[in-house]
Amino acid sequence: MSSFQAAVNPSIVQAQSVREPGRAHVLVIGNEKGGSGKSTTAMHIIVSLLSDGAKVATIDLDARQGTLTRYIENRATFAQKKAVELLMPMHAAVQASGDPADEKTRFETALEPAVMGADFVVIDTPGSDTHLSRLAHTWADTLLTPLNDSFIDLDLLARIDPDTLKIVRPSIYAEAVWKQRQIRSMQGARPVDWIVMRNRLSSLAARNKRDMGTVIEALSRRIGFRAAAGLSERVIYRELFLNGLTLLDLKRGGGGVGPSLTMSHVAARQEVRDLVAALNLPPVA
Repeated sequence: MSSFQAAVNPSIVQAQSVREPGRAHVLVIGNEKGGSGKSTTAMHIIVSLLSDGAKVATIDLDARQGTLTRYIENRATFAQKKAVELLMPMHAAVQASGDPADEKTRFETALEPAVMGADFVVIDTPGSDTHLSRLAHTWADTLLTPLNDSFIDLDLLARIDPDTLKIVRPSIYAEAVWKQRQIRSMQGARPVDWIVMRNRLSSLAARNKRDMGTVIEALSRRIGFRAAAGLSERVIYRELFLNGLTLLDLKRGGGGVGPSLTMSHVAARQEVRDLVAALNLPPVA
């Protein structure tokens, strides 16, 4: 049995929807498994917030792979090449050094101006357990965990009985989040609002999709997160990366930048907006 029980507390959601005066709201995109769509999700949220007039700072803690950093670099290159204006965040990448004290200094050096100078700080973390990732989790006002709609990915959150689909016990990532929540509590910070989003959803009403929904709903009550629908599996996300674009940059009839917006893209863009709304982030002052 698990050593913890943390059902969703509505007061946490309400508290984190109110901005703390004088500092940015910190959104951490975290999952210890790679390939869950963290960077794509992060970039679409970033552009959505920028489009609403917010000042956004971004920090890439997966500097070795650097997907978010490359995404932002591609965006700047595209804007320069096409002579168009694109909304851009203030960006920093933090390299791992293997020395916890040095990494803490590097992280705080990047974080302090971001927290003081922006409305939101969006932090992309590695798809593995690292010291930098754990540091970021202790700063999360909102923690968003993209999860491929697969029991392989779900295994990081909980061990599931294959015959009954009952939760046997929380797994390694859920335990890690619990530990960082405890550290955050000891620091006197507000409790983190944890959201798990089902990413790369299939449009088919398959048995796996239904079973995943049932298990995630039960798990959310068990370990204390909110569930949200994420982004469907679409080729357009991979195509947009090369130019640093998001679905929010596209316009109908080709009036924007990048490819012309199709009906499929309109539906995908609505998924992005629904996700941002589900985060229940505090409004910009």
